[in-house]
Parts: sequence; C-alpha cells; structure tokens
Amino acid sequence: MIIAVPKEIKDNEYRVSMTPAGVQALVTAGHTVLVEDGAGAGSFFSNEEYQEAGAKIRSVDEVWSQANMVVKVKEPLPSEYQYLRPDLILFTYLHLAAEEDLTKAMMESGVTGVAYETVELPNGSLPLLTPMSEVAGRMSIQIAARYLERSQGGRGKLMGGIPGVRPANVVVLGGGVAGTNAAQMALGLGASVTLLDINIDRLRILSEILSGNFITWASNSFNIERAIRRADVVIGAVLLKGGKAPKLVTRDMITQMNIGTVIIDIAVDQGGCIETTRVTTHSEPTFIVDGVVHYCVANMPGAVPRTSTHGLSNVTLPYILKFANLGFEQAIQSDPALALGVNSYQGNITYQAVSEAFDLPYTELSISN
Repeated sequence: MIIAVPKEIKDNEYRVSMTPAGVQALVTAGHTVLVEDGAGAGSFFSNEEYQEAGAKIRSVDEVWSQANMVVKVKEPLPSEYQYLRPDLILFTYLHLAAEEDLTKAMMESGVTGVAYETVELPNGSLPLLTPMSEVAGRMSIQIAARYLERSQGGRGKLMGGIPGVRPANVVVLGGGVAGTNAAQMALGLGASVTLLDINIDRLRILSEILSGNFITWASNSFNIERAIRRADVVIGAVLLKGGKAPKLVTRDMITQMNIGTVIIDIAVDQGGCIETTRVTTHSEPTFIVDGVVHYCVANMPGAVPRTSTHGLSNVTLPYILKFANLGFEQAIQSDPALALGVNSYQGNITYQAVSEAFDLPYTELSISN
C-alpha cells in the first residue's frame, strides 16, 4: 500500500501524523510511504530523517494523488477537499458532527473517512483520542494559569494561592480523560478543584484516586450554575462520542460569572459545551463575553507538537499497519473497534451521531466479502 503523510495546514498546527519510526515500521513491512516536503518541520523532524527511515519526499499534490491512504492529524480544510476521491482512505481526526461542510464534501467525494475519535474498544474507551485528550487536559490548566493574569484579562489570581490567601477555584465539567488530567494538573498547582460528571461511579473512582482540595458533584444544570458562579476557571471537558457536545453552560449562566473568569472549552472540536463558544486559533486564541475570557482553540495539542506527535503516533501506528497489511475491507472485518471508526463510506454516512447532527441519512457499514 502507498501511505501518504501531508503537511498540516490548520492555523499554527505543528503536529505531523507520523514519526520517522512509524515510517520505518511501514517500509519494513513492505509498504511505500510518501511524506510531503517539510511535513515534519513543526515537530522538528527533518526531511532527511524521514528519508533515512525509508520515506519518499514529495509535493502536496503528489502525496494526495498517489496515495491509497492518507494519514493526517486534523480534518481536511476546504482547500484540501479537492483531493478527496472514492478510492482514497482518509485516516485522521474528523469530528464531522461539528463540520457540516466537510461532512457533505466527504459524501460528495465518496472518500472513505476513518475518524480517530470514534475508534472504540469493547470497554468503551477511545484509544486514538486518549493521548490528545491527555495533552489537552493538562495544557488547559497551564493556559488557564496564564490567562488568569490581570494583563491577560483574568482575575489576577495565582492558581495555587499562597499561605493566607485562597487558591483559584477551578471547575471541571466532565470526568473523562481530558477532565481527569485537567483536575490532576490543577490540584498539582494547589488549586481548589470541583469536578462534575453525570456518572456517579466515575465520581467515586476520581474521589479515590485524586487528592488535595478536591470535591465532586453530580452534573446537572443547578449544580453547574452554582459551581461556575464562584469559579475562577471553568474547563469544559465533555465528550459525546462522535456527536456534538451538549451546551452545559448557557449564555445566561455566563452573565452570572465573575468578571475575569477564564473558560477553556476543550470540547470545541465537537461544537463546544459552552453556549458562547466559537472556534479560535493559536494566532487569536481568546475573546471576551460579558467580561469572561474564552479560550476555544480547536487544536490545542498543536502547540506542543513534539509531545503530541509522539503520543498520537504511538497509538495510531498499529491501526495504520493493519490497514496497510490487510487492506481496508479485511482490516474492518477483523477489528470491530476499527469498524466503528468509519464515518463515511461510498458516499454514505456510516456513523449515526454524525447523521443525526445534520439530519442526514444513516447507512449501516456493510463490507462485502
């Protein structure tokens, strides 16, 4: 199989979808890997490193047109829609439920779209989303600490306080991977952390494994409103597998928050769990609504590409090898978790949460022998 690694073109996206080690593994298995010129530069991987691993350096048009499978980090942008075609496998983060134009472009092109974020193991875990959720959760707190500074529009509070002065109040919405990592980081800095989730069993587990100034609340609109009124930082870390995030914080709730409170909406890739969320970029990361600072960057882990690229490649490479060694049909038939990753196939939407998001027909994935 010919596998291609294009350069990411999203604003300040420095990750790359494959390390030289991944290239070497594929080449050793007998496959051809095309890497776009300069694709790894943002993560400090040179063309020479890829060539030494066995890759061929090509132009953007060549990597897209010659590949059987394109492996990316982020969803295609409009300028890349032209490259989508029926005989291409696209393996990347798609988040289609928040991207109607992309969803329709994929249907029209007939491309086979396999989304990292919906590959799901029997235990319900999302192995290809986990490392980026870990990065985003941990980053959210260091970002929040910066924007709490008065010069950045924040409340002028030190995350951990000092003896005799209360620490910052951090509210985390969601106790999944991102939320747990955010809570861990905030507690490590000495903050007071309140975490809300609808899963009481999950709250029991977190109460046992996290220590410090930490409390848990059952998530409902009443408790959310109470929690964010006294918050200095709110981390939106809600995940609805493959679908749009629910709006847990309403515009009316925002008006009741303290001026200078910082919101980090990690769920922005899914449309955000804050009603006032709109997608921002690393170039212009924040905006203010009713005195509340909003940070809603859709590719947060792109700011730490060396860590993120290694973390992503660690988990995606086994699945890339499975596609390459077995072919699409056999790979999907042999691995139910991977089959759940298929969001579009032969012009149809094959993931129900995506079809529901845009009231599009849902087609159950069916691979002929």
